[in-house]
Amino acid sequence: METNKKEGFLEKVFHLSENHTDIKTEVVAGITTFMTMAYILAVNPSILGAAGMDSGAVFTATALAAFVATLLMACLANYPFVLAPGMGLNAYFAYTVVLNMGYSWEMALAAVFIEGLIFILLSLTNVREAIFNAIPMNLKHAVSVGIGLFIAFIGLQNAKVVVDGSTLVTMYSFKGSLIDGTFQSVGITVLLAIVGILITAVLVIKNVKGNILWGILITWILGMICQVAGIYVPNPDLGMFSVFPDFSAGFKIPSLAPTFLKLDFSRVLSFDFVVIMFAFLFVDMFDTLGTLIGVASKADMLDKEGKLPKIKGALMADAVGTSVGAVLGTSTTTTFVESAAGVSEGGRTGLTAVVAAILFGLSLFLSPIFLAIPSFATAPAMIIVGFLMLTSVTKIDFKDFTEAIPCYIAIIAMPFMYSISEGISLGVISYVFIHIVTGKAKEKKISALMYVLAVLFLLKYVLI
Repeated sequence: METNKKEGFLEKVFHLSENHTDIKTEVVAGITTFMTMAYILAVNPSILGAAGMDSGAVFTATALAAFVATLLMACLANYPFVLAPGMGLNAYFAYTVVLNMGYSWEMALAAVFIEGLIFILLSLTNVREAIFNAIPMNLKHAVSVGIGLFIAFIGLQNAKVVVDGSTLVTMYSFKGSLIDGTFQSVGITVLLAIVGILITAVLVIKNVKGNILWGILITWILGMICQVAGIYVPNPDLGMFSVFPDFSAGFKIPSLAPTFLKLDFSRVLSFDFVVIMFAFLFVDMFDTLGTLIGVASKADMLDKEGKLPKIKGALMADAVGTSVGAVLGTSTTTTFVESAAGVSEGGRTGLTAVVAAILFGLSLFLSPIFLAIPSFATAPAMIIVGFLMLTSVTKIDFKDFTEAIPCYIAIIAMPFMYSISEGISLGVISYVFIHIVTGKAKEKKISALMYVLAVLFLLKYVLI
């Protein structure tokens, strides 16, 4: 009886049947999304630590910011999107703003905080929603495809299947690792990642429930077996750590005090500060819009006009999460592209987000377990999800070259330039330019906002 009451409550809050899903599917989707992005709990403290911030405090701030922002996504939009301090934005924060430009991390946090406030205003005034709706449907499908290639590329890099080389990138050399003696520390994890990709692929083909999550867990367990057997030997100097949780420090939560409310507004009126703040604003805005477009498109959440219902709530969750994260002591909080992993598992409502948020909350107490999830175990999930998003390419109208070529530009820009926002920028610029020059602009009824965006993107490349 109690179970039926709980199911009835969740149905009423999240409208599960209306969204063609159920509690079990949503829970599995939430766990899957969390597992594919739990790496941020380890990576973010490391990156922001390079800027002089306390790593323990950043870990706590990262988990809390993800918890708050993701719950807001569930409450305000009922979408299965999960948020956390974003990759790329944290690197810009630490290496460019602090280490290169010489700003203190306290000032950088102030820039992130103000950016979040501007985001809130833009969300309240429908500016961000209007931008989302102005982007043509073909370009929206292209963004989904581009993101698929982008996260697949990130997965390949995280697993070290793809590494730096004389040709910019190249495949990992197993022969080289045998010669230099790194096979047991690095080479074996690359091999495990490749095996994980194949296992996950078979699970997807067999339509096993929770296939992506099972792929992560099986690959992780294989890593544990290899470590116990001595086939995998951790080497911290090479960034290869034990795949077993380390409980030696207990379960205490690192203090937030070193970063909490440490905002410095003393140079807020300087030109450099404004440039930095707008750089955060631009990347966050179009990374978020790109993620929402790509993941929502793949989940068939867009309506016939290509609009995303309740997008205002989703954007507001992102905006508030950014400012809250800055107060706690972390870089820009944004919607994670790894949300696609949960969507691929069938996640369709805010219950997916709630499950992921709860896991971020629990991670504060169980950090050894979550920090032990190796990148070679989550990489196969990202690569397979990349394939699933790539299938949206069939929805693009390739018969009309004025549509197809800008889509192509947007698609290749994301992985090759390592940025969702660059893909959107170049896609919009090329779309408007090609339609104007070929005389198709009036026929396609391109919105005025698309012209404005194209000009703004051009100015961005000139001024920033």
